[in-house]
Amino acid sequence: MADEHFQDPRLAALYDPLDPDRGDLDPYLRLAEEFGARRVLDIGCGTGVFALLLAERGIDVVGVDPALASLDVARGKPGGERVRWIHGDATELPPLRVDLATMTANVAQAITDPGAWRATLKGAHEALRPGGHLVFETRDPSRRAWETWNREASHGVTEVAGVGAVESWVDLVEVDGPLVRFRWSYVFAADGQVLTSESTLRFRERQEVEGDLLAQGFVVDDVRDAPDRPGRELVFVARRPEG
Repeated sequence: MADEHFQDPRLAALYDPLDPDRGDLDPYLRLAEEFGARRVLDIGCGTGVFALLLAERGIDVVGVDPALASLDVARGKPGGERVRWIHGDATELPPLRVDLATMTANVAQAITDPGAWRATLKGAHEALRPGGHLVFETRDPSRRAWETWNREASHGVTEVAGVGAVESWVDLVEVDGPLVRFRWSYVFAADGQVLTSESTLRFRERQEVEGDLLAQGFVVDDVRDAPDRPGRELVFVARRPEG
């Protein structure tokens, strides 16, 4: 189930303007080049930023996401017709044979239910050709990123074309073991409307993630430091074995 931020059309339309710097996607583009990927499955594609970057490079891309409002934004972007968009998740995909499957940004952590997580990894494994790769990132729990999720550290006002000024900030709601719940608030200056969106992320230890991958038939080739957040995130590079 997608969070309100991605299901509400008014909030989905804010996702890109409020986070315009997507330098975090550059390492994924380099990995696609490193693996010579010509067919890519982007799991949790959201508003399609990464999928469209791949498509611009002539790569055949399938983007899947459970939030229809986000997919509507993606489809409406220039080049949106180059990508095959699927409303759903990785647990029920049509037959695919891709070279690379990705979960960028918060996607892996947003799958909080252990059963859904295992099913997602299984779906990615089935979609990959033998020898194909799965790449995703997750925050290192020991860095306790949630300690900076507060209004003081996150408050901002952004001018959004066609919308006007939007005030936004995040508040930490609850930490329950590996589950961290937080709430984004948005105030629209044009009409004074206030919208909120609650999200939960699961912070998994490296050993847990590696065990989950192995249990679904993957080989873990590498665990890399995230170039944009050194020391704070891990990038898992897993592979579906040949044969």
